[in-house]
Amino acid sequence: MKGFNAAIIATGFLISATGMALAQDATAPDPVKGKQVFNQCLACHRIGPDAKALVGPPLTNVIGRKAGSVDGFAYSPLLKAAGDAGLVWSDAEIVEYLVNPSNYLKKYLTDHGKADAATGASKMVYMLANEGQRKNVVAYVATFSTAK
Repeated sequence: MKGFNAAIIATGFLISATGMALAQDATAPDPVKGKQVFNQCLACHRIGPDAKALVGPPLTNVIGRKAGSVDGFAYSPLLKAAGDAGLVWSDAEIVEYLVNPSNYLKKYLTDHGKADAATGASKMVYMLANEGQRKNVVAYVATFSTAK
């Protein structure tokens, strides 16, 4: 019976580990769901090879790009200062930025010794509270970025 009990325990661990892996995959960022969320962003942004600036800059290749660096786009002084202070957009940075863009930029500048530049507001007033939606939309945006 010892071997039988060991086999049951081993099978239980395998099922448990498989269940955890499936649960992790279920919560992985989903670019398909992110595209649905990104539809809300289309009022101000475009993405793709022919994307042009609207109210906001194009988001093609935003991941890995210095904040506030699209030529010809008039960024807020707050965003421009964050870029000058070293902000480069990564998946994680964008996920946090989307919670509250102005607060994020002010905190970034303060944390990087540029509190004097942490004034004003971002032009981006849209906020996305749901973390899963933020991660999904960033996963979608990442499909249009060469630097990941």
